[in-house]
Amino acid sequence: MNIEKRVIELVEEKIADRPDLFLVDVQMHGSGILSILVDGDNGVAISDCVAISRHVGFHLEEENAIEQAYRLEVSSPGIDTPLKSLRQFQKNINRSLKVKLKDGNIREGKLMSADDSGITIQESVKEKGKKAVLLENFIKFEDISETIVLVSFK
Repeated sequence: MNIEKRVIELVEEKIADRPDLFLVDVQMHGSGILSILVDGDNGVAISDCVAISRHVGFHLEEENAIEQAYRLEVSSPGIDTPLKSLRQFQKNINRSLKVKLKDGNIREGKLMSADDSGITIQESVKEKGKKAVLLENFIKFEDISETIVLVSFK
């Protein structure tokens, strides 16, 4: 079995009784680091990361699932980590985003909504000699290469 698939099963098993938590990503890096990103509707506590790490680590050792030495890292996504799941997008409604499109264009605006097909952002569009106008534009997920939440220090 693919190690990443097994880890996904183990994490989902551990957080099954916690509807506020959700798995964002699992990656086994060539350098021997197994990274697990978990997020929550109200953030993730260190104790949650510890519990997930212990659960996953215990089962991987019991099953001898990884033959080489590895380091297990469980954390929440950092502020500069691109959004990956629909639930992350929904968690960040009303926040400003920077959206990189597959065609190379970059869009910035306030996230208004997110559904299975894409996101709607409110952008400020300024035409020469006129005031800026706020427009809502829909962007399909298939057209997005990366989305990052913009941090405001206002």
